[in-house]
Amino acid sequence: MKKIALLILVVIAFASCKEEAPKDYVTLSGKVLNPSSNTLTILGDKFRKDIKINEDGTFSDTLKVKNGFHGFNDGKQQSFLYLRNGYDMTLNFDAQNFPESIEFSGNGAGTNKYLTEKIEYIDKEGLSNPKPLFMLDKADFDKKIAEIEKFNDDLLKNAKDLDPEVRKMEEEQNKKMIDYYKENYEAEHQRLLAFMPGKPSPKFNYPDPNGKMVSLDDFKGKYVYVDVWATWCAPCKREIPYLKELYKEYKNKDIVFVSLSIDKPEDKEKWLKMIKDENMNWVQIFGDKAWNTQFVRDYGIRGIPRFILIDKEGNILNPDAPRPSSQQLKAVLSTLDL
Repeated sequence: MKKIALLILVVIAFASCKEEAPKDYVTLSGKVLNPSSNTLTILGDKFRKDIKINEDGTFSDTLKVKNGFHGFNDGKQQSFLYLRNGYDMTLNFDAQNFPESIEFSGNGAGTNKYLTEKIEYIDKEGLSNPKPLFMLDKADFDKKIAEIEKFNDDLLKNAKDLDPEVRKMEEEQNKKMIDYYKENYEAEHQRLLAFMPGKPSPKFNYPDPNGKMVSLDDFKGKYVYVDVWATWCAPCKREIPYLKELYKEYKNKDIVFVSLSIDKPEDKEKWLKMIKDENMNWVQIFGDKAWNTQFVRDYGIRGIPRFILIDKEGNILNPDAPRPSSQQLKAVLSTLDL
């Protein structure tokens, strides 16, 4: 009998020491102050989970995810977090002070704190757009690159509880980013110098809906605001209502609004239908070779929508002007002699 009891104790002791299998899901909980809705939505690659926010702002749920970046929003505002199955993480934030109030704790917090600080730095320094860096002279460029390298190295070195895969990814991405800047500086710097304000603008000469050729030279004596867009481009289409309002407000002023479509030639009918359906009554022209349209290539446009402001003499005022939906555009236009 004593032997059986001893055996039972040994089995119990062994079971208590046995390491639990890692969870194959994320446990996410937390609290939202001043929530905008009663749902917190998590979005990933072919993944969506709506988590109920209780009356007191708390929430809790489990998610089986594909490890990686996910978006989250409370109905109005969105930010990002990194999720890995096995995380047991708490997410707290104030919807009226977003995203500054976001706080992470628990398993996975270290990785998300690191990524939040990294994203804040990228936004603050404008690193998602390399153009300002390439515009610097060589000495200032080298100084800025050294600052970026130091920040990246220090942030990684001081990161606590950083997911090993994220650390490896960040080391590789940091190197790729710096290498990209260094390898492309000379060519991009020279190209951008050609688009400094006051330089002659590349010209366009493309057909309107009636087949009449419309040229930049036709508008000498007026400012020209060029919108490069396409019918398949959702962000482009979101700007249409704002362009309508601008056209109405400024149609009797010395400024012309020109929308240049870079749809494929075979999609010309789609273009014609959209400008008719949307009552796009300002100047509409159709590029001849989609992304290879010469005006697009001359400006080095790689993403749309893109807005360009040209002065009355055909010189560049701003090669990357504010969007119609931006309050900054009205501020810019108010400084012109319209």
